[in-house]
Amino acid sequence: MKAVVKPTGRLEGTINALSSKNYTTRYLLIGALADGTSTVYYPAHSEDSDAMRRCIRDLGADVQEDDTKMTIRGFGKHPKHVKELNVGNAGAVLRFLMSTAAFCPEVTFINAYPNSLGKRPHDDLIDSLQQMGVQVEHNEGKLPITIRGGHPRGGKITVSGNVSSQFLSSLLFMTPLLEEDTEITVLHDLKSKVIVGQTLEVIAQAGITIEASDDLMYYKIPGKQKYAPQEYVVQGDYPGSAAILAAAAVTNSDVKVLRLAENSKQGERAVVDVLRAMGVNLTHENDVVHVLGNQTLKAGEFDGDHFTDGVLAMVAAAVFAEGTSRFYNVENLRYKECDRITDFVTELRKAGADVEERQSEIIIRGRPQGVAGGVEINAHYDHRVIMALTIVGLRSEQGLIINDAHHVAKSYPQYFDHLLSLGAQIELVKE
Repeated sequence: MKAVVKPTGRLEGTINALSSKNYTTRYLLIGALADGTSTVYYPAHSEDSDAMRRCIRDLGADVQEDDTKMTIRGFGKHPKHVKELNVGNAGAVLRFLMSTAAFCPEVTFINAYPNSLGKRPHDDLIDSLQQMGVQVEHNEGKLPITIRGGHPRGGKITVSGNVSSQFLSSLLFMTPLLEEDTEITVLHDLKSKVIVGQTLEVIAQAGITIEASDDLMYYKIPGKQKYAPQEYVVQGDYPGSAAILAAAAVTNSDVKVLRLAENSKQGERAVVDVLRAMGVNLTHENDVVHVLGNQTLKAGEFDGDHFTDGVLAMVAAAVFAEGTSRFYNVENLRYKECDRITDFVTELRKAGADVEERQSEIIIRGRPQGVAGGVEINAHYDHRVIMALTIVGLRSEQGLIINDAHHVAKSYPQYFDHLLSLGAQIELVKE
């Protein structure tokens, strides 16, 4: 599907934030790892959450759903023995389930998206699983990956945090179920520490005890624990809402987004502060973010590691700011569905933006007058890139045509519907 994004002067209206993808996938997993039945209210419906739901069903969880909730009867640490799992293009789901699959004799994760997830490395988690006595067959750290487990062992484990925090989260979900106590030491650096905080928050809600150091680089996990079946309520999603808020910020708009908790542990909550720092007229009260657009945005310097999944939307807003903006400490964006630095910068330049990349930075020389647009650009199969390029298209002189725009469904299937409801001029064309 192509998205033909036309210049749009004004957005106006109120939408509900979609439910958080990150929390939904975590709640579905701990529901599956529990002995008993858990309920997840207001789960996200996206390709990622659908992939997690499909895979835990394949592993033996009984998942039922209606309009407002999912119920999950879990399998604890005794998943059904399956030969293959297909996580689609969902990297977090793959990584979380690689550890869970270590309780199975043999499972192969297939390579369904060779041009996207199939290119992403998972060596750091493979190394940690091998330390636990799990045999892993892989393609230079990439899919397809076969896990030969059955009896993973605890003890002292190391995991690198240089590429992604998802490897650590994966181990934190699985190790409480082991017979032995486990100590995990994180090597090098730890990317996206805020997201590890979400993992720890969810695990604690299920009654699991984990002792974490203040810097989140060392963990003690008692063995022989059990996830308690619970009821969970999924909060609104900041990463997806970041794109809506940025679109409102760069147009003459009056937009409210509901269900965005002020005390959320989502790192992307920081996008509200980033937009404020850029001079956007907004309020955040009673879980409602209200944006009144039409100001001249100001450039700034921002540590993107605090809000990884909101960086591209904020870069898109900075394209129209006065001055030079810099988003630094963002190298982990290179290891997502695409290289979100090189690939995104390439497409922004086609649209007329003045941007450059460094290994762990994106630098934007803003053009408050707007950009030319009028070109067809490649989304690189990446939902965050699609959302961010749409923002640029709305403010361009001649609009943009975004190829493969249907991949936005990975995290935000209603993205274009929500923008259309606010008055955006977008035409969706089947290819």
